[in-house]
Amino acid sequence: MSVETSAPAERAEAPTPPSSVTGRVLSILAVFEKSLAPRSLTDIASETGLALSTAHRLVTELEGWGALQRDTNGRYQIGLRLWELGQHAGRQVREIARPLLQDLYSLTQRTVHIAIREKTEVLYIDRIYDTRRVPQASRVGGRLPLHATAVGKVLLAFEESWLREAVLAQPLEGRTPKTSVDPDALRIELAVIRERGYALTVEEVRLGSASIAVPIFQRGGGIGAALGLVSAADEASTLERHLPAMRGISRRIEASVGQFPLQSMGARRPGVRS
Repeated sequence: MSVETSAPAERAEAPTPPSSVTGRVLSILAVFEKSLAPRSLTDIASETGLALSTAHRLVTELEGWGALQRDTNGRYQIGLRLWELGQHAGRQVREIARPLLQDLYSLTQRTVHIAIREKTEVLYIDRIYDTRRVPQASRVGGRLPLHATAVGKVLLAFEESWLREAVLAQPLEGRTPKTSVDPDALRIELAVIRERGYALTVEEVRLGSASIAVPIFQRGGGIGAALGLVSAADEASTLERHLPAMRGISRRIEASVGQFPLQSMGARRPGVRS
């Protein structure tokens, strides 16, 4: 009489550690890309496949350099020096985008700017001013409500639906008598913006001015920033003629920035106040 025995449960295979020292260091940093939760040395060794002694040596070097730091329980987490390097990435993205923004100004002879979303507001990253006396509602480093500006509406229209609903559920400030503050009307408007690919506002954030904006998508998907153009309100009916140039510059920014996160442009710069 044969006795059947159940097969032992399969164990998850440990990852194969990289062969080079650089690869091993990067594999340690990549652990925190999955989650920023602090890790023990044993956790790091397990997730990278490194021998405990190797993990200890490399983690100690990373801690000494400032790439990692220990919390009060002795577990490792991302260090401030890596965060500081991230701020340099934001500056580099702005430097890449600046000449393209200047190209758009040359083509349109109108005030142009780039903005990103920061919580429920638009944060203006860079701007080139027209010589005409057009009322300006904000400046570089300044913030305005998402629902009241062309760049903000573009950002909101292409964000995930749960975020749009969270913004529309809050009290919506009326910056001028023409600001749209009705959530249902805004939902319809945002759907139209998603369909046609641009937003147009007239005197919603400041009387006397109008603005048009197009999205700048992050490579790999998702909205990263918005590109806007400002004019006098009496030119609102002609702003759409600038769309080909704006869309062309938007695509060039997307291609030039590459994998850099466009949100990193919001890294605070010395001397810039919101």
